[in-house]
Amino acid sequence: MTIAAHVTSIFERIGAPVGFDSEGDIVCRTPIDGSELGRLQADSATSVGEKVGRAHAAFEQWRTVPAPTRGAFVRELGNLLREHKDDLGALVTIEAGKILSEGQGEVQEMIDICDLAVGLSRQLHGLTIASERPGHRMMEQWHPLGVVGVISAFNFPVAVWSWNAALAFVCGDSVVWKPSEKTVLTALACRAIADEAARRAGAPEGLLQVVVGAREVGEALVDDPRVPLVSATGSTRMGKEVAPRVAARLGRSLLELGGNNAAIIAPTADLDLAVRGIVFSAVGTAGQRCTSLRRVIVHESVKDELLQRLVAAYETLPIGSPLDSGTLVGPLIDGSAAAGFEKALDQVRSDGGTVLTGGTRAEAVEGGHYVHPAIVDMPEQTEIVRTETFAPLLYVLTYRDLDEAIALHNAVDQGLSSAIFTMDVREAELFVSATGSDCGIANVNIGTSGAEIGGAFGGEKDTGGGRESGSDAWRNYMRRTTNTINYSTELPLAQGVDFG
Repeated sequence: MTIAAHVTSIFERIGAPVGFDSEGDIVCRTPIDGSELGRLQADSATSVGEKVGRAHAAFEQWRTVPAPTRGAFVRELGNLLREHKDDLGALVTIEAGKILSEGQGEVQEMIDICDLAVGLSRQLHGLTIASERPGHRMMEQWHPLGVVGVISAFNFPVAVWSWNAALAFVCGDSVVWKPSEKTVLTALACRAIADEAARRAGAPEGLLQVVVGAREVGEALVDDPRVPLVSATGSTRMGKEVAPRVAARLGRSLLELGGNNAAIIAPTADLDLAVRGIVFSAVGTAGQRCTSLRRVIVHESVKDELLQRLVAAYETLPIGSPLDSGTLVGPLIDGSAAAGFEKALDQVRSDGGTVLTGGTRAEAVEGGHYVHPAIVDMPEQTEIVRTETFAPLLYVLTYRDLDEAIALHNAVDQGLSSAIFTMDVREAELFVSATGSDCGIANVNIGTSGAEIGGAFGGEKDTGGGRESGSDAWRNYMRRTTNTINYSTELPLAQGVDFG
């Protein structure tokens, strides 16, 4: 069976046609071998507006539904995702190039956030506040916000959408989703599943709309005043364009942008643990995660042993088709990603870096863009090290004391994920303190990748400051009102004001 035929059979099992159009202007390809899967028609600015209108109409019904009932819809969604987990995971692998276990893991993230959201649907708590006025009560309530725009990136084609959508749905919102043009099919599959969940749960039609296309489609969504919140995941460059456009109409933006994540390897580190954490974080998804490990900052006393172990591990990594169960490193998303990898390595050599292993093309599957993950020993943190390269390129820097290591760690524009490997409790506590890592995620004795949905996900600085998924991230998708209720027969004023 060809990969294209595999995609068609997946959609048949889901129960919805994929909707390919031979005259379409979006060409869907798989990074596995570069082959065409089919073509789709892109949305126009007009059709984006129409879909936002349908989502807004659905929201006006949905916001009046009790939150626990909204949770029943998300429960149906989670159950259907369980039913179709294998097929959706395979589709993620085909479209994004992730290995099979990572594709399955991404679908599991969708299931997990649905579970969290169902519980949340009975816990959208406000506050009761003491009033200074006798016979008065103050309280805060949280109400549905409206249409939530979600712009997602190719590297997590479904998980990040679900972090937003599952919470938005139980909060009483509808969603308009613009996936990456490189991973449209997974979005269409999720829409079909969400439509079936809505039918089973008796939810309004149109709660989830999908718009597909390039920049102009995203701009139409970002500029629409009926979309009070735009949640955008992608590059820092993209976020710096989205944020002012949304702000110009006084909307809200939730940004999850670039990362240049580092791990400090202390003298007391368990090197067996560190090597496993580094390799998974650095080469998983072929280095194409926002949380991928880009920099290792290692103490001079353990550097030689760590590098020896890392090089040995890298040189045994199975590279090939992500559809093969033994593969650990799949393809880069396209030729431009491979060219960026090679360009960064050219700059590394100009800066005096030493390539210890990898850095060349891998002849894995004809038509795909496969590379050998690279480890580079750098004499200092140059501009190329401070720049995020979306590929499996790992820089190694050396330090002598922890203050120096933390200064190196924080001396980049991005602030997403971070880690330290140490058995020294003082070093661990200092790293996660206010004077330690300046990232939104700070881990001890685990890598920078693999966040769980229970905690809020996001970062600082050029990462955008957004928070999605667990904790109190649900508040992004609601609006707060403060109520003062007078149950007395008097009308006292606050602050002792007397208006006679």
